[in-house]
Amino acid sequence: MLRRQREVRRRVQQLVDAGIFTLAYWLAHSARSHLQFVFFGERPEIEPFKAYAWLIPVILLAVPLLVVQGFYDRPLLASRRQTLWRLFWACNWTTIIVILVSFLAREQPARGVIVLFGVISFFLVLIKEEVLRRWVESKFGRDQLKKRLLLAGAAADTTPLRARMKAQSREGVEILAEVDLDQTPLERLVELLHEHSINGVVLSAKHTIFGQVEKVIQACEREGVEVWLLADFFKTQISQTTLDDFEGRPMLVFRSTPEASWQSFAKQILDVVGAGALFVVFSIPMLLVALLIKLTSPGPILFRQQRAGLNGKPFTMLKFRSMVNNAEQRKHELEVLNEMTGPVFKVTSDPRVMPVGRFLRKFSLDEFPQLINVFRGEMSLVGPRPLPLDEVKRFDDLAHRRRLSVKPGITCLWQVSGRNNMKDFGDWVRLDLEYIDNWSLWLDFKILFRTIPVVVLGTGAK
Repeated sequence: MLRRQREVRRRVQQLVDAGIFTLAYWLAHSARSHLQFVFFGERPEIEPFKAYAWLIPVILLAVPLLVVQGFYDRPLLASRRQTLWRLFWACNWTTIIVILVSFLAREQPARGVIVLFGVISFFLVLIKEEVLRRWVESKFGRDQLKKRLLLAGAAADTTPLRARMKAQSREGVEILAEVDLDQTPLERLVELLHEHSINGVVLSAKHTIFGQVEKVIQACEREGVEVWLLADFFKTQISQTTLDDFEGRPMLVFRSTPEASWQSFAKQILDVVGAGALFVVFSIPMLLVALLIKLTSPGPILFRQQRAGLNGKPFTMLKFRSMVNNAEQRKHELEVLNEMTGPVFKVTSDPRVMPVGRFLRKFSLDEFPQLINVFRGEMSLVGPRPLPLDEVKRFDDLAHRRRLSVKPGITCLWQVSGRNNMKDFGDWVRLDLEYIDNWSLWLDFKILFRTIPVVVLGTGAK
């Protein structure tokens, strides 16, 4: 993992732990207040929590104590013994510091609150670490964290580089292909990007002609794939690049997509929390839609189709079925009616759509099952719409593949920009790339808010 990405992860963990320590302090006070007769016997009542709030900055010293110990520099799957000891040490010393500060301030809170804080904070952070470990060990977590890499350069450079990366990398790095630029044409490199859904190219240019290096970078820019240029042979700044390091080795990163930041992490949190909340809120309407489909048409309730996800990686997208059961088999019969230019297929009055399906499509109700795709990390709430694999294979301009460089979404600029009147696939892609190039968390919120009237007023897909 690149240093910038590790730094974002560390900052987020520190922020989460700060919240956990504050929560532990409040829980300790609540336990001492409401359960004092159970655990503490006949003790006088204590002051409200606001009287103890001045100690919160002292409580938060636990995070710097963990930083000093290298707690946040550990591999995600560090030994549990190492985690236990460092966490115990930090909670223990934080408790001692709280006691000393309150003594010097001559405003000593109930001793039970301080002791309970140390115990509760230890177990809460420990639970968080165990949940994180289980997530990392799961298939879902591995898929989210794994970096699928291609090594490019002269064989004399890539062979030792592969060995070093496998030996030094502490994160989920998978080297799926290796290309000798002196012997392999650029077209083959592009094919490997597509075949393996590569999301990172490590380019070693020590023994490679710079003209070849430039061609590789340009090809990856069109694809929206990061390029990691091993840069320990010169010290220059190139426009639209960032200088980073990979396990201590300098890298020039050429990136044509949003880089890892607190905003990108917040987007992931928004996706998971938002998808979960929306699924709960609309669970009853979704059950009614499922029942309506079951009663009015033979066949499955859900429509499943392989779509191109991040970097073209296939995933199964879910929708409420709005067409007859054999719609895919009848698609070739309607190709002459296709209203879109380019590889995509759209027909306004598609005869395959069921009567109930027209209602579902008008108010975008058929899209609700994709909240499951979002929750699984395959899609985002906001992002370019995922296309079927066969349509992606028919892209006549490789620059269009850069729309695959971010997670596909349920809604995007195309969804809220008069999509019913848009007939040119080039305009569709232009809006997707405009979204990618100008992405921010605020832009996502604006698109989500603009989506609401599109759905409510029924100006969605027909």
